[in-house]
Amino acid sequence: MCAVGNTTRALRAHARFALSLRILPPTVALFFLRARWHALRSRDEFSLASAIRPAELAALLGLARGREAVVELGTGTAWSTIALALDDRARRVVSYDPCARPQREAYLARAWPAVRERIELRDEPDSRGPHAGESVELLFVDSSHDYNSVVTAFRAWRHALVPGAPVVFHDYGHPEYPGVAEAIEDLGLVGREIGGLFVWFAVADDA
Repeated sequence: MCAVGNTTRALRAHARFALSLRILPPTVALFFLRARWHALRSRDEFSLASAIRPAELAALLGLARGREAVVELGTGTAWSTIALALDDRARRVVSYDPCARPQREAYLARAWPAVRERIELRDEPDSRGPHAGESVELLFVDSSHDYNSVVTAFRAWRHALVPGAPVVFHDYGHPEYPGVAEAIEDLGLVGREIGGLFVWFAVADDA
């Protein structure tokens, strides 16, 4: 009876998750459904706990609309990386993470080949900043959430931002990651909060 009860609860939770994906573009929603199902079957607790929530992802994709040069700091298992690439056929996504998690290849394999070709994974610290001549139309900061890491990463990438580029900080206001909000305050960034995201837009003087 316990096993049956656990299975029923798991199916109900998956059904609720599927309903929450209605706010996402169809291709992104389909990928997230496939990704979560794989995570459940493979017991990938890291991905289940760390993946961006659908409402936050919808906001991120809205901010990325029409922006082709996107950089993500903190690949993890690449759910948001793939979602950003899926949402626009002209978009190229560069994602940084010095810790290449072995699980991410399973999720990349669930993305269409043409999407995978527009994703560049750099297994290096985001504090190194952009490569020569690289400009960024949207920066998604979702790597280490401590104060020093957030400040260092932002400063490393600030000069590569085109005017008007959104910088999106994940887990803003999260009780386990106070360093994110503290870093934003000390950096003097004035923006807006969208759920668990904080958004600041680069101005011409930062380019």
